[in-house]
Amino acid sequence: MNLRAYTAEFVGTFALIFIGVAAIASAGIAKDQPGLVAIALAHGLTIAAMASATMAISGGHLNPAVTLGALSAGKITPLKAAGYWISQFLGALVAALLVQVVLPSAALHAVDLGTPAPGSGISGPQALLMEAVLTFFLMFVIYGTAIDGRAPRLAGLFVGLTVTLDILAGGPITGAAMNPARWLGPALAGGGGLGNFWIYFFGPAAGAVGAALLWRRLLERP
Repeated sequence: MNLRAYTAEFVGTFALIFIGVAAIASAGIAKDQPGLVAIALAHGLTIAAMASATMAISGGHLNPAVTLGALSAGKITPLKAAGYWISQFLGALVAALLVQVVLPSAALHAVDLGTPAPGSGISGPQALLMEAVLTFFLMFVIYGTAIDGRAPRLAGLFVGLTVTLDILAGGPITGAAMNPARWLGPALAGGGGLGNFWIYFFGPAAGAVGAALLWRRLLERP
């Protein structure tokens, strides 16, 4: 068992959910705060920092969809992937529970604990497709900057920037989770129920696998 890698994935995912939920709630508390931009930067900067910190230990996945993409491309073993998934989901749940201890319940209730959800007028299939496309972009950048052996060693920065731009584009549409753990942790902790399970699991999974296979089969040098 690779305890170091699993701990890194737990802590990194914990940070993403804790900071993400706190930023969404804070946007409601601080009325003059530029909500979408602040939320996008909070998620993007957290990923940039935590992916950089954990890259040498676990690869800095911090996302079950990214781990699935790496698995589909043969970059991680099934057993190790299973350990990553457990660590990521557990980190997300603990973060969603702890953030309720430190932030006002009214602010968290107003935003359903920061749980991603389709925006007004957005159908389930539209949300599913958006999550798939956003996660495709994310996995594409992760593969090109962190997994491919030719990649420049600035992966954390580029991945964080991708998360930021994805949230700026898709935040009002789906919450721009791009990450099943980002949705499931707050949902399990009381943020709006589990009815959107299929959107936030199958959408990111499809996008990540699609991008990973494109890199593996076409773009990566043999």
